Amino acid sequence: MESLNLIKNDPWLAPYKEAIEGRYQYVIDKEKSLTNKGKQTLSEMASGYLYFGLHKTNKGWVFREWAPNATAIYLIGTFNNWKKEEQYKMRRQGYGVWEIALEEELLHHEDLFKLLVEWDGGSGERIPAWIRRVVQDDATKIFSAQVWNPAVPYKFRNKRFKPNTAPLLIYECHIGMSTNEEKVGSYDEFRRNILPRIAREGYNAIQIMAIQEHPYYGSFGYHVSSFFAASSRFGTPEELKELIDDAHGMGIAVIMDIVHSHAVKNEVEGLGRFDGSYNQYFLSGSRREHPAWDSLCFDYGKNEVLHFLLSNCKFWLEEYKFDGFRFDGVTSMLYYSHGLGEAFCNYGDYFNGHQDGDAIAYLTLANKLIHEVNQHAITIAEEVSGMPGLAAKYEDGGYGFDYRMAMNIPDYWIKTIKEKKDEDWHPSSIWWETTNRRADEKTISYAESHDQALVGDKTIIFRLIDAEMYWHMQKDDHNFVVERGVALHKMIRLVTASTINGGYLNFMGNEFGHPEWIDFPREGNGWSHKYARRQWELVDNMDLKYHYLGDFDREMIELIRSVKNFQSTPIQKVWDSDGDQILAYMRKDLVFVFNFSPSKSFTDYGFLVPAGEYEVVLNTDAVRFGGFGLADDTIHHFTQFDPLYKKEKKEWLKLYIPARSAVVLRKVKVKK
Repeated sequence: MESLNLIKNDPWLAPYKEAIEGRYQYVIDKEKSLTNKGKQTLSEMASGYLYFGLHKTNKGWVFREWAPNATAIYLIGTFNNWKKEEQYKMRRQGYGVWEIALEEELLHHEDLFKLLVEWDGGSGERIPAWIRRVVQDDATKIFSAQVWNPAVPYKFRNKRFKPNTAPLLIYECHIGMSTNEEKVGSYDEFRRNILPRIAREGYNAIQIMAIQEHPYYGSFGYHVSSFFAASSRFGTPEELKELIDDAHGMGIAVIMDIVHSHAVKNEVEGLGRFDGSYNQYFLSGSRREHPAWDSLCFDYGKNEVLHFLLSNCKFWLEEYKFDGFRFDGVTSMLYYSHGLGEAFCNYGDYFNGHQDGDAIAYLTLANKLIHEVNQHAITIAEEVSGMPGLAAKYEDGGYGFDYRMAMNIPDYWIKTIKEKKDEDWHPSSIWWETTNRRADEKTISYAESHDQALVGDKTIIFRLIDAEMYWHMQKDDHNFVVERGVALHKMIRLVTASTINGGYLNFMGNEFGHPEWIDFPREGNGWSHKYARRQWELVDNMDLKYHYLGDFDREMIELIRSVKNFQSTPIQKVWDSDGDQILAYMRKDLVFVFNFSPSKSFTDYGFLVPAGEYEVVLNTDAVRFGGFGLADDTIHHFTQFDPLYKKEKKEWLKLYIPARSAVVLRKVKVKK
């Protein structure tokens, strides 16, 4: 086999050629196994949701389930007073499949039901694995499957939507906590109230968390029980479809936070011991339970499990028109250790036999399938170890993700804010951290996501300002701690967003410095929704300083979008000085200049840039962004000739750079 491009593009991978090619060949063999040696396409194979689960036919209803260890299965529900009856007994087919056909009048829209599964030595009520609708009783808190067959199915208006990925600007969000009220928000409220905000902010994608049904609201959607059911706590399937449709109408792509890295341990609500066995969907023995997440680990070596998960990917694309997925917990999937306790210091750590080849094959096939179903789909890996090839093309020997999360960047900002004095913020370090990535892989850069906002942690703004936020966010209140925090908040976001090579992500509310942490209703807080919401009135109040941050974020995003394919434009460092705490770099006609010094302002600080005239297009210190307005941004700056740099066609751009501020200048095009 000729060396794969993954190896050609990175000679340091050459010693691991055998392992890389072995993984690639294993994927090819696994696909043949799943598709009957290529007699089907991967997409045709991954259509289990059209066969399993509950379906209305022209003859009535048909329901199918895979439960190889079961000895009998009954449908029980509101239609038979939850009693075990022969009329609702399923018939065993081949390969562990069970089936029942029912006359139309026996089931009705919104009927509740479960399965009564029997096996040798026991029995239990179960929610069907492939069910598309699960609801929770408000009084008893019990979950049940629900017959969902509305008289008027939703019809999408925007049928040929293509995401804008030049660049991809993601607004990470959670439907339930998107409302200002102390309650669980709905799909409909989000569509009407929040989507327009996101469109005005300039983001071209939303990444929605907690869509797959999960029993515990406070899990943030990461302990999934029903993989094909959109969480009913936010509304109906039709309301979610309308949300996605409206987003597409606004030019906003909708990415789903999909959880295939593990599953909730619950047996009644989830897949744990679904047919009485411990290893139907999950690994057996010591590998069955995740040591850190209190959850169950899928057996990616089993074709039936791959069929289930791959069908799940296709289902969300086809049924709801999602534009792609952010795969959660990829590091946990890649390694037998789940990445726990491993340092990942050199390439050998990625090819030392500690990797799960079955999980790698699944992720690769999932990416191949997703792009087969929708060539414009977006896939993002949440992965912290730095596994080479993760976001490289499948045909090059990679795993096929379009992007990987640049998880080093938020960790860097937290560490810097927590551990370093302002005088020790070094531009060389900031530059390295925001631009250090593999040349053949695109990343999603971000200063903070939902992870940094959870109770027990702190958002960037809260780390910078802390308790002063409670008392000194009025416009006429001049407080040093707040002024420092507001200034650094803008600078951190600007340097993170302007150095992207793929996309940028922001979590809902963080753009305007949403105060406090996220804490979902739980026994420890009296089941309160106080911290599981977004206080939009803060950014809407022109008497408070929050809108300064929101306004800056909007103009920053607008500037990035103003440059065609901003993420692909070369990024060139112009200057850095750790002594002065100055960083400058260029992208196309834009010059970005940062002064991280808390006390030193500079007059006539010079940078060598292409000769010409420059105008200020964004300044963190502008009065309209809560700054001091120390520089006159209406002045155009002309470079100064230096004979030493005549051949390079570069001249000196000399600027006044106030302390703790950043400015973006654009080269003025000469009219011919």
